[in-house]
Amino acid sequence: MTGATQVLQRPAAGPDPTGPGMPDPPQIHDADLMAAIRGGDEDAFRRLFRRYAPTAQSLAHRILRQPFLAEEIVQEVFLAVWRDPFAHDPNRGSVKSWVMGMVHHRSVDAVRREEAQRRRAREAIPDIVDVSDDPGVTVPEEIGLPEERTIVRSALAELPAEQRRVLELMYFGGRSQSQIAEDLSLPLGTVKSRTLLGMRRMRTALVGIER
Repeated sequence: MTGATQVLQRPAAGPDPTGPGMPDPPQIHDADLMAAIRGGDEDAFRRLFRRYAPTAQSLAHRILRQPFLAEEIVQEVFLAVWRDPFAHDPNRGSVKSWVMGMVHHRSVDAVRREEAQRRRAREAIPDIVDVSDDPGVTVPEEIGLPEERTIVRSALAELPAEQRRVLELMYFGGRSQSQIAEDLSLPLGTVKSRTLLGMRRMRTALVGIER
């Protein structure tokens, strides 16, 4: 497991003909690589990864539109190949179609999970802030005194990292939701859902200010 993870994170050292920038030897068939991988050959795994990772990354990115998440999906898929190379059935398709099928399936699942999270967020807190509004405009107006900023920072520290980052950019950075989506390479809907979830917690912490 450790060896496979290292293969995904960095190229092998030494005069390996499949080193960075070098084409994968076409004469080595996928079936031969898979046979070697079943025997624990990390070099064969490395060759297979370099052969299909660019195409897999492109497919995942087209579905997810998030480079970092696409990279995670590709790594998950190839680690799955390393863990269970016997899962590939040559009678049901090529190695390439098997790998790309896993990438597609996991990417679609990731999109569905994110959509479900956004839907739950909208349903859970419909009365806190309208998703069509941009709290980045109203929050600084509502909370502007130094002592209030201290309370805000304390409340922010309790938020999950992804919600905290959005609200920090919004409140302390003065960024709009659209700008944050661009800054973090996230869909605008994701930024809005994280804003809603974070604002729900923040409103609870800020009740004392109004009193």
